[in-house]
Amino acid sequence: MTSTEQNLKVVSVDVRDIRFPTSMQSDGSDAMHTDPDYSCAYVTIKLATGLEGSGLTFTTGRGTEIVVQAVKSLSYLVLGQVVTDIYRDFATFWRSLTSEGQIRWIGPEKGVTHLATAAIINALWDLWGKLLKKPVWQLLADLDPEVLLSVIDFRYVTNCVTKEEALELLNQGQVGKEARQKKLLETGYPCYTTQAGWLGYSDEKITQLAQKYLDMGYTAFKVKVGKNLQDDINRCKLLRSIIGYDRTLMVDANQVWEVREAIEWMKHLAPFKPLWIEEPTSPDDVLGHAEIARALKPYGIAVATGEMCCNRVLFKQFMQAQALEYCQIDSARIGGVNEILSVYLMARKLGVKVCPHAGGVGLCEMVQHLQMWDYVALSGTSEGRMVEFVDQQHEHFVNPCVIKNAHYTAPKAPGYSTTIKAEAIAAYEYPNGSEWQSMFAKGLFHDPRK
Repeated sequence: MTSTEQNLKVVSVDVRDIRFPTSMQSDGSDAMHTDPDYSCAYVTIKLATGLEGSGLTFTTGRGTEIVVQAVKSLSYLVLGQVVTDIYRDFATFWRSLTSEGQIRWIGPEKGVTHLATAAIINALWDLWGKLLKKPVWQLLADLDPEVLLSVIDFRYVTNCVTKEEALELLNQGQVGKEARQKKLLETGYPCYTTQAGWLGYSDEKITQLAQKYLDMGYTAFKVKVGKNLQDDINRCKLLRSIIGYDRTLMVDANQVWEVREAIEWMKHLAPFKPLWIEEPTSPDDVLGHAEIARALKPYGIAVATGEMCCNRVLFKQFMQAQALEYCQIDSARIGGVNEILSVYLMARKLGVKVCPHAGGVGLCEMVQHLQMWDYVALSGTSEGRMVEFVDQQHEHFVNPCVIKNAHYTAPKAPGYSTTIKAEAIAAYEYPNGSEWQSMFAKGLFHDPRK
């Protein structure tokens, strides 16, 4: 091993359980997740040089410790590797994580093991960006199309998009790339807000927040629905009274309905002209979503889903079955950047709009990079597309996302925007962080150590 290779060797893989007590204010509440504490399994990969890459996967409190353990179980595949060898054949390395001979059995490519994979992979991309001194969106956009394809495992999706087709799509994306990058740096990428629409919020709080974001230039708002029909009607009516009908409204049921229930429920909300109904039923029910999409099309309501799609195969089926119009990739649900790129390529081929899910810990920070790459180097458009934005937990990041005029500004700092401040880790690492110890002492939360 040369001295350069020795310096680029992974010497440690650290993982921490970081949790924020968002349930205290009903932040993040919806019909399915009534009391989430926004959290993450936070991975740090360190090289012999001392350079570190940070990655995470979003969770909602209890159970984060299980993801942490899964990261520890997979970390032996990373420790001791020369990181440039990983990047040279990234698809093969990705498959080594997702197809580990014994751990794969408790997946495969879904659930806790895939969440752990995402955290590790996201840390490796952050590290790659820092090595090249580029933000990840720029790193992706600058990669030669053939090199970019080398990071993607196409297993199971070649009946939707082949490597040859993907290469053609990426080559098409090279046309006009410089002009789009210039525009992105000047104006950013459009976003919508969910901050005014959490299910646990009072009408007064919804009114206050909706007006706040309206004044900030937002033209698209999402509201949570699905628990009580009359409450949903009242909430949609309230929001429309504030934002009017010349702006966009979306609704999100977070998986709580049966298929026919979703159709009937949405007929009652149709007068409020929602652009989409998000996650109307089980996130695994491709045919159910397709049935809902067909039934609601005459009402002008589209179906959006994807934040709980467990892998590229499920996304493939949703798109092939015309079960969604808006594909909502999540930067930490499937296996990190590598797998997400395959979903973007399938969406590009099939003409499906990608509007990423964001809002949890670090999700806004990460998905902005992915969508900006798509705009610059693949789809070449932001028409009819936008990224979710939720205004919480950003202050804990070294390089948080920045919103101006309801647009994400293009990150300039090297990496994936995933590094959490040391003081935030000290305060919110669970259960020994100083903030958690204080809340345990006050009886606000149960202390798991007792």
